[in-house]
Amino acid sequence: MEERLERALLVIITGMSGAGKTIAVQSLEDLGFFCVDNLPPVLIPKFAELIQQSNGKIGKVALVIDLRGREFFQALSQSLQDIRDNYTLTYEILFLDATDTVLVQRYKESRRRHPLAPADAPLEGIQQERKLLEELKGHASQVIDTSSLKPAQLKERIIARFTHLDQNKLNLNVISFGFKYGVPIDADLIFDVRFLPNPHYVEALRPNTGQDPDVYEYVMKWSETQEFLTKLLDMLHFLMPQYRKEGKSQVVVGIGCTGGKHRSVAIAEYLGRVMGTSETESVRVSHRDSERDRR
Repeated sequence: MEERLERALLVIITGMSGAGKTIAVQSLEDLGFFCVDNLPPVLIPKFAELIQQSNGKIGKVALVIDLRGREFFQALSQSLQDIRDNYTLTYEILFLDATDTVLVQRYKESRRRHPLAPADAPLEGIQQERKLLEELKGHASQVIDTSSLKPAQLKERIIARFTHLDQNKLNLNVISFGFKYGVPIDADLIFDVRFLPNPHYVEALRPNTGQDPDVYEYVMKWSETQEFLTKLLDMLHFLMPQYRKEGKSQVVVGIGCTGGKHRSVAIAEYLGRVMGTSETESVRVSHRDSERDRR
């Protein structure tokens, strides 16, 4: 029991260059994390030793590890194994990602060079970096796609994840989206609800989103909607304990329709209300594309 109370949390922030690691570490700093930027991975075990020797004075730590470490980066896997074998720390890997197109645009806007790119070829560096990080991404506790997130929205996502962190709860993120804008690359599960009747073709409902009561009721009134929700909830209630048993702390469920405005929003809202009543899950609902046509 004492070990659980004294166990410190180590968050390793990594991912694609330009995907928002600076915002992530600033957000965790605001939450009281002790943060270190650009720590060589070979020094992680030494840092873990200092945390453990602090006797609880340092309980929440965030380390930014990225390709600025170059030759040190390959040592990350061995360092994490060292922590598992020799320390009583809990660690999570937060991986930030974005599409190649968005990353190229960000580099052009900032006029910065990609760390792996020749003088004026950021795409080449991005593609090389993506290959190097592919395996690490597979081990991440949470992947956040920042392609369509503003800095404030990314900060909100991170604060929601790490505020009141409860190791006994599984954090369920339900995201509605439009297939025509692309599938969320950080989703663990994707469900397509384009088979449901579409409020877009009802003139009075078209301007509103699935959060509007009239649109919500329209989506929910069909027998195929109710049958789908029954089967979906049955699957999610089965999967959540399995994910928790595996050690996952975060599951992202994507609900998609054509434009991400009506059907997917309504279904995501429903899941938030129903799954949010569970004592074993913490649920957050967000709508990636519901306001796109208004903007």
